[in-house]
Amino acid sequence: MKKQTFALYFGNRGFMPAELIAGARTDMIKAVTDAGYDVLVMDEKLTRYGAVETRDEGRLYHDWLKSHEGEYDGVILCMPIFIDENGAVTALQDAGVPILMQAYPDEIGKMDFKHRRDAYCGKFSVTDVFYQYRIPFTVMKPHVVHPLTEAFRQNLDDFAAVCRVVKGMKRFNLGCIGARTTAFKTVRFDEVTLQRYGINVESFDLSELVFKVNAKADGDAKVLERQKHLEAYTDFGCVPAGNKLTLAKISVVIDEYIEEYHLDAITLRCWNEMETILRVCPCVLISELNDRGIVCSCEIDLTSAITMRAMALASGKPTACLDWNNNYGDDENKVILFHCGPVAQSLMTGKGCVTEHKMFAKNDPGSGWGTNEGRIAAFDMTYSNGFTEDGKLKVYTSEAKFTGEPIEAEFFGCGGVAEIPDLQNKLIKLAKGGFKHHTTVGMGHMKSVLDEAFSTYLGYELVNIED
Repeated sequence: MKKQTFALYFGNRGFMPAELIAGARTDMIKAVTDAGYDVLVMDEKLTRYGAVETRDEGRLYHDWLKSHEGEYDGVILCMPIFIDENGAVTALQDAGVPILMQAYPDEIGKMDFKHRRDAYCGKFSVTDVFYQYRIPFTVMKPHVVHPLTEAFRQNLDDFAAVCRVVKGMKRFNLGCIGARTTAFKTVRFDEVTLQRYGINVESFDLSELVFKVNAKADGDAKVLERQKHLEAYTDFGCVPAGNKLTLAKISVVIDEYIEEYHLDAITLRCWNEMETILRVCPCVLISELNDRGIVCSCEIDLTSAITMRAMALASGKPTACLDWNNNYGDDENKVILFHCGPVAQSLMTGKGCVTEHKMFAKNDPGSGWGTNEGRIAAFDMTYSNGFTEDGKLKVYTSEAKFTGEPIEAEFFGCGGVAEIPDLQNKLIKLAKGGFKHHTTVGMGHMKSVLDEAFSTYLGYELVNIED
């Protein structure tokens, strides 16, 4: 996997102690490479210390950066001193990627003119002018930070996550396999609105998938290979041979759609035609896709696939689409988040067990083989979801944790107990805000990363459910 690469920009200002820039160049290169990322740095011989002060030097950097377009994921704007903002604007107004503002701290005992940096103040000079020019940028806490500190390492990792989200969400293809599940108007969306955000929706009729599945020969090599893969993925011990083979065929057909149409994420109509016609429930296939790194939501909840993809890009780990399903006793800050069985196994306590979907089996026995039952593991998590309205994509983000507390064995599907601070007030805001009965979850706390990517660079409308 290719390392993320950051272009480094160093600012200058004539009457400030420019010799501090040479040290900053060494510090920043070490900080970024030690963190596991690559750097792109302009030749230091092109300007004094390879830094930018004047508009002409800014144009030089601009052209150098343009010549490396596509090679960098973000820019780190380093302010070793109170730098010139005019050169910075000229250099970076067409960067086209996230820009992290980093400013050096001053040190007690080194506040004489030879050593004083004034970058604390100078950072505002740069951010103000970038705001005026409408150049998007990222600022993080603390306001000033030395590159060779743990605080900057955290800034760098968070910025890298922002860059991954922005790069992966700016333009991508989302496959919609099947029409909206008839009973759920809650998952309606506006394709044209999504296109304006760079999200291209490719729609496929479910009857075509059924036709393709039925056309697959039982002895097809890819189907048999996929069946072995699925059997190794989770416990298929209870599944009849014919249903198992059908699930393998569906999996291969879905992969064909992904490959042919270059799909980056998908959403699937998972009931009730698959059960009544194909006699399977595709939950386990959705689980396996997400563990493979291909975001997939169920019930044609396409906007859930959007927030799932964003969290997967930020964390580098699978995500899941879940129902706000049950209270957990009398604790008002706990809820059982659940779905029938599409949760990636890497989010579960262990391997699941593929069973027959109890809701379908109730009235039509033998129709719902494919739910991957189990329990969600304990971990810190972020939850998010969105919808389209009036030409806008509206999203919320928040953080909580799965506790790993027990859920009785008779509770079917895959669920986990989530503890969410001030849950009852948040639920009121979700209900009044027009959000659906689903939320999406990802491993780790990444609200600040998502908020920055969504609002600063992607133009999503953030809905605050925190207070």
